Amino acid sequence: MTIPQTPDALVREAQLLQRLGRVPEAIRAYEQVLSRWPGLPDCWFNLGVLQCKAHQLTAALDSYQRALDHGASTPEEVHLNRGVIYADHLLQPEAAERELRAALALNPAYRPALLNLANLCEDLGRRDEARALYERILTLDPMCFEALARYANVHPLPLTDDRLAKRLRAALLHPAAAAAERASLGFALGRLLDGSGDYEAAFEAYTAANRESRASVAPEAVRYDREREEQLIDRLITSGVVLPPDRVTGAGAHSPIFICGMFRSGSTLCEQLLATCPGVVAGGERDFLPRLVASELQPFPESLGSISAGRLESLARRYLDELARLFPAAAYVTDKRPDNFLYIGLIKSLFPHARIVHTIRNPLDNCLSIFFLHLDHRMSYALDLMDIGHYFRQYYRLMAHWKGLFGPDIFDFNYDAFVREPTLTAARLFEFLELPWEERYLASPRSAGAIKTASVWQVREPLYRRSSGRARHYVRHLAALREYLADLLPR
Repeated sequence: MTIPQTPDALVREAQLLQRLGRVPEAIRAYEQVLSRWPGLPDCWFNLGVLQCKAHQLTAALDSYQRALDHGASTPEEVHLNRGVIYADHLLQPEAAERELRAALALNPAYRPALLNLANLCEDLGRRDEARALYERILTLDPMCFEALARYANVHPLPLTDDRLAKRLRAALLHPAAAAAERASLGFALGRLLDGSGDYEAAFEAYTAANRESRASVAPEAVRYDREREEQLIDRLITSGVVLPPDRVTGAGAHSPIFICGMFRSGSTLCEQLLATCPGVVAGGERDFLPRLVASELQPFPESLGSISAGRLESLARRYLDELARLFPAAAYVTDKRPDNFLYIGLIKSLFPHARIVHTIRNPLDNCLSIFFLHLDHRMSYALDLMDIGHYFRQYYRLMAHWKGLFGPDIFDFNYDAFVREPTLTAARLFEFLELPWEERYLASPRSAGAIKTASVWQVREPLYRRSSGRARHYVRHLAALREYLADLLPR
């Protein structure tokens, strides 16, 4: 075989594999190119992109650095991608900020870096800096509608005048605004109107925002299939095998603390409360379990029926090793990904002694809060109130099953009870987790670290009750949902 004297043919092959989404093969192809021609910055950049997709984060950081070392043509983009890895995956906000500021030192008008830096400032609770960055973006580009929506969301409620709401309404009518941008603007407008007590206009704004969100992607990407969801829950109930003790070995060290439930049910508040206890670190929404299910445990959950004890031990060890790399000083780490309620059977197979905190709140409040939130399109149920209600019923059915199997290891953390009686509810939570409880934890300042959640501002405030019972403001709009969920509502 003739060995090519230039990288062109191999690079084209690697690029084709990348376009086809064949990530492992594309990685190998770029590695083959770079082993012979290491001075190609674009290849290092593309390799970094692929390694990030494969969750090879350290390798991706190294590849991006090689791209910089060899003269990448858009170094600000390389710094941006490094910043995203540090912020979203490695939970190192200081390193993320260094990378984003390096990008802006090279290109002060680089909008993606400005948006990401503003978002990072929000995660860190630096409201004034975030607001100033959004203002800077809007000065550079008044048509950056996403920046305007985020700028509106940074403002505390209620606002003293309606100028910002008028600005959002004008942007919504602008012919240059795309559907995705109108969705962001609409959700921001709904928040302002809800905060000012104009509930009729708020519901109208949120309904339009969900409609625009649906219109912003292909119809098949946002169709919620009720029958398919019911079948998944059926399979989890019938195939989520509880493995006998002789097939499960302990993973050593401390098991993580899992916090799960419906989105918008109080998981962030619960996590931040636990993080006030020495030795407990807020791990945020870890993606290890969904990633594991998608890449290694298909068909799931049927694969659990034949998995070996040794395989479970290996998977549990990998999970703990990942936590140890990210949080080396922690005795306990919370994993508060809400939809891990789907994987409680897997969690108990990996960590037989794991304690699971199940966050709950009034179903109507919970469903309404989801409808009022701009969620990822993969959560297609969130775009329609009755679809949310259907999803809630399926979640409720599955949780009843898990409680039947693992009841003593599942604690219901009731958001509504907590805001009414914080000391009593918190003490019971800490007792369940066998953690020392002190009432001063309730008065402790919220985390100074990054909080990556839609509740980023709420959880930094003193405890308040205004979100508990918010459905009372939308009685007419929730009539059909109330009837559908009647048997699940508190008496």
